[in-house]
Amino acid sequence: MSFKPLTSLRRGFGMFWRGLDATRRFLLNILFLIIVIALLVAFFGGGAKPLGNKTALVLELRGDLVEEHTGGLRDTLLSNVGGESRRMIELRDLLVVLDAAAKDKNIGSVYLLLDELDGGGLAMLHEVGAAIDRVKAAGKPVIAWGGNFDQKRYLLASHASEVYVHPMGMVLIEGFGRHRNYYRDALDKLGVTVNLMKVGTYKSAAEPYISNGPSQASLEADTYLYGALWQGYTATVEKNRKLAAGAVARGVDQLPQLLEAAGGNAAQVALREKLVDGIKTRDEVRAMMIKRGEYEKSSKTFRQVSFGDYLARNPQKAFGDSVGVIVAAGEITDGQGGPGVVGGLSTANMIRRAREDDSVKALVLRVDSPGGSAYGSELIRRELELTRAAGKPVVVSMGSVAASGGYWISMAADEVIADPSTITGSIGVFAILPTADRVADKLGVRTAGVTTTWLADAYNPLRPLDPRFGKLVQASIDNVYREFTTKAAAARKTTPAKIDEVGQGRVWTGAQAKERGLVDRLGSYGDALRSAARRAKMGDDFRVAYVERPGSSFERLLSMLGVSASQAVNIQVNLGVLPDALPAGAVAGVAKDLGWLAELADGKKPFAAVTHCLCELP
Repeated sequence: MSFKPLTSLRRGFGMFWRGLDATRRFLLNILFLIIVIALLVAFFGGGAKPLGNKTALVLELRGDLVEEHTGGLRDTLLSNVGGESRRMIELRDLLVVLDAAAKDKNIGSVYLLLDELDGGGLAMLHEVGAAIDRVKAAGKPVIAWGGNFDQKRYLLASHASEVYVHPMGMVLIEGFGRHRNYYRDALDKLGVTVNLMKVGTYKSAAEPYISNGPSQASLEADTYLYGALWQGYTATVEKNRKLAAGAVARGVDQLPQLLEAAGGNAAQVALREKLVDGIKTRDEVRAMMIKRGEYEKSSKTFRQVSFGDYLARNPQKAFGDSVGVIVAAGEITDGQGGPGVVGGLSTANMIRRAREDDSVKALVLRVDSPGGSAYGSELIRRELELTRAAGKPVVVSMGSVAASGGYWISMAADEVIADPSTITGSIGVFAILPTADRVADKLGVRTAGVTTTWLADAYNPLRPLDPRFGKLVQASIDNVYREFTTKAAAARKTTPAKIDEVGQGRVWTGAQAKERGLVDRLGSYGDALRSAARRAKMGDDFRVAYVERPGSSFERLLSMLGVSASQAVNIQVNLGVLPDALPAGAVAGVAKDLGWLAELADGKKPFAAVTHCLCELP
C-alpha cells in the first residue's frame, strides 16, 4: 500500500479536531454540572448560613439600572468570561432585595455605595427611591456614600437617612436638557438628500437630518417637557432633604460663587447646602458602621451581606397561579428580538404563550421603549387585545419611556399606569428615504436598466426620489397616523380629533399625559402588579412570573427554580468560575445618529413607517 501524506495528514487533523471537540463538550458539561449541583445545594440542601442580628445589606451598585439585561444568560456569562460586558442591574432584582430587607428582622441597616452606578431612567430611580423609603419606614437606617454624586446617583442618595461624600468628592446637579447634532449641511456637502414624510407638527425625530437646528415646535415641546421633569426632580430632592422650595435651583445658579466661597472645595459646598450630612472617607464610614452594627472577627468588619448574596437568599415563588409580566424594553422591530430589543413577532408570541398558560391569571406589560416599527407595534397591541378578549386582565406599567410605538403597544389595556416622569405620547409617524444621487454623480457612478413598471426600482438610493413614490409613501404614513389616532381614541374612550389635539408627535411627561387623558393614573410598577392581581381576583399574596423568550435548557432550569440571570452570575462568581468584568465605553452620538439613518435606508421593505420619538433619557 502506497503512503499518501495528504490523506494521512487529513485523517490526523480530523482525529485531532474530533478529540478537541469532545474535550470542549466534556468541559462545558462539567461546568454545567457544577452549576446545577450548586443550585440544587443552595435550594434543597439547607441553603446558606442564616444571617445574624444587625446584618447590614451592602448595595454596591455597579453599572446601568435596566428593566432587563440586554442579552440572554448565555451572552451574559460569555461576556463576563471575556471581561467585555457592561454591567447591568435589573430593576426587579433591586426591588426584591430592598423589599425583602424591609421585612427581614436580621437586616439592621442598608449601606448604599453609588460611585459605580452608571445610569437609569427617572421612573426606575423613582421605583428604587420608593423601595428605600419602605426600608426606612420599617425602622431601618439607610446610609449612602459616594465619591462623586451625579444627579441620578444623588436622586437615590437623597432618599437615604444619611448621606456622606468623600472629602475630595462632590454633588453635581446639572439640570435637564440636551443639544442635538444636526447634519443638514454635512449631508448636503456629501451630496445626500434626506426625503422626509411625516405626520405630526411636533414629530421632531428626523429633524437632525433635514435641518441645521430645532424647529419652534420642537423647542416648545422640549421646554415644556424638560421644565416639568426638572420641577419634579428638584421637588423630590427638596422633600427628601427637607430643603426649602427652590433651594436646588438656587444652588445651581449660584454654584460659581458658592464654590469660590468654599475655597474650591466642592464637598464643603454640598455640606453647606445641606445636600449631605457629612464629609467622610470610605474607611470612616466603615468605622461608623462597625460601631453601630456587629463586628465580625472573621472578616474584621461590620456584619454584612452583599447584594448578590442576599438576592440569592430570596428566590421568588416558582409554582402556582401568577401575574405574568412581559418586559418590552428597547426599540421595537418587526420580527424576532431578544432582551434589549422588542421584536414585534417574538413579543406577540410571548403574549400568546401567557394567554394560553392557565397558571397566568393576569398580564402586566412593563414598557420602556421609545418606539420603532409601527407594524411591530401593532403585532404586540393586537395580541394584548386578544388577551383581554380571552378574559385575562391586562395592565400596562410605563417605565422611563413609553413613547410613540411604546405608546402604541400600551393601547390595549384595562389600565395604563405611568410614573410622573415617564416620557410618553409622541403620537406621530414618519418615514425617511435618503438618496445619494449627487454622491454618485460626483463619483461618476451611473445607474440604468429596464423595469417592467415604474414601481420596480422606484426607490433607488443612487437616483433622485420618484415623486410618485414619495406621494405613495406619504399616503401610507397618513393612513398609519389615522390608525394610530383611531386606536388611541378607542382605547381612551374619546375621539380621534381629541387625540390629534394632544398627538401630532408631541411628547409629554406621565403627569402631563394624565392631565390630557392619555393614561389612567400615576403610580408605580408595584401598583400595576397589584391592579392586575385585583382584577384577576388573586388576593394579596400573588406570584409574579416573568414571561420571556424560550431559552436554553439551563435557562429554563433556572426559571423553574425562580432564579434570575443576576443570581446565576453571582453563583458562578462565588464558585470562581467567572471573573469580574469591566464596563464598556459608550457609543459616540454621531456614529449612533448616522448609523440609525443607515439602518432605515438599508431596510428590507421599500420603506418603513416609523413610530419612534428618538427621545433621550434626561
